[in-house]
Amino acid sequence: MGQISKLIILDRDGVINFDSHRYIKSPEEWQPIPGSLEAIARLTQHGWHIAVATNQAGIGRGLFDMATLNAMHAKMHRSVAQAGGRIEAIFYCPDTSESNSPCRKPNPGMNIAIGDRFNVPLEGVPSVGDSLRDLQAASAVGAKPILVLTGKGKKTRGEGGLPPDTAVHADLAAVAVELCA
Repeated sequence: MGQISKLIILDRDGVINFDSHRYIKSPEEWQPIPGSLEAIARLTQHGWHIAVATNQAGIGRGLFDMATLNAMHAKMHRSVAQAGGRIEAIFYCPDTSESNSPCRKPNPGMNIAIGDRFNVPLEGVPSVGDSLRDLQAASAVGAKPILVLTGKGKKTRGEGGLPPDTAVHADLAAVAVELCA
C-alpha cells in the first residue's frame, strides 16, 4: 500500500458510540453518538483515512466473544457506510488492564500497528479519544491527542494531567469541522 497523506485514529466507545461502565456487549448496545457517523462521513469525503483503535477488555473478562465483537463492528461499518463514510481498519486489544499488554492503551501498541499497516509516520496524526489513556497512547507515538467531551471526556478534562499538546473539542463532529475546514 502506498503512503497516504491524511490518517486519523479514533477511539470507539465514547467517541463514535455511547459508552457504558458495564461495557458495550452486543450489537444492540452499540448506539452511535448523534453526529458521529456524519462526522466520519465528512472526514471520508475530505480524503481522511479512518482507523479505529479500541480497548475491548470485555473479551478478556469473558463478557462477550469474538463473534459478538465482529457483529458490533459490522453494525458500525454499516452505519458509517449508510451515512456516506468509511472506516478502513479497526484495531482492538482484548486484554484486561491487569495484563499490562503492549497493545492496550495507554501503551502505544495499537497505534504502532496502525502506522505500520498504513505505512504512515504517526508524528502529528490526529488521534481522538475520550479518556486519558487514549491521549497518552497518541502522545507516546508523536500523534496529535484530541480529547472529545463525549463519553468520559468531561471527566477526563476535569481530572487534568492531559498531554501538553492536547486539543479539546465538544465531539467528533466538531473535530471533523476543524479538520475539513
